[in-house]
Amino acid sequence: MSDHVTFISLGPGDPELITLKGLKALQKADIIFCPATSMPNGKTASRALDILSDLGIAQSKVKLFNVPMSKERSLAISSYQAVTYEITLQYQKGCNIAVMAEGHAGFYSSSYYIEENLMRQHIPTRQIAGIPAFIACGALANMHIVKQEEELNVIPGIISFEELTDKLSENKTLAIMKGSLCEDVIKKAVSDIKDITIHYFENVGVADKEFYTQDKNEILIRKFPYFSLIIIK
Repeated sequence: MSDHVTFISLGPGDPELITLKGLKALQKADIIFCPATSMPNGKTASRALDILSDLGIAQSKVKLFNVPMSKERSLAISSYQAVTYEITLQYQKGCNIAVMAEGHAGFYSSSYYIEENLMRQHIPTRQIAGIPAFIACGALANMHIVKQEEELNVIPGIISFEELTDKLSENKTLAIMKGSLCEDVIKKAVSDIKDITIHYFENVGVADKEFYTQDKNEILIRKFPYFSLIIIK
């Protein structure tokens, strides 16, 4: 019997960016709980499952659980409670259990709600580190995100124009995740603030969907998807 439930960080989407430690844990797992989303057309989408397939992990070990993409938090909470119950049953049977997390499991990750539920039941957990999206973005742009004494602020998608300008006036570098949540603010900054360098990314690590530009005109005309990220210096 495994003495813990392992939360494995997959990184930003490129299967080759999972750590060797994470891959070994996947290969040893009896059951892998994997997040998925029900689409309006009735189909199920799962970036995590796509990564597992590319890594050659047996699909027979994978159990999908739904993560509702809704601002109504009660739906997500119910989903986390349901998968926690399933994980608990399998843990009590002695199964070696892994739970997938995109990016890093302890960094703006919905998997943490499941981990909290398990900890409340005194089921031990551990996290295997992964590469967060803004680090992968910096590598794609071949840039130093911060250097020497510079300060980095990571913003989870919601920021006002006033807050953004205040942080930039303090010479902070900003990594803004889920850019679609503040698209108007970002575009106003692009238009109104002349002395900034802006790096815009979409779907970093996802084959055939990855996009990067510093062209301000291009940024202004794009519709930001959910998986967009902006680094402003």
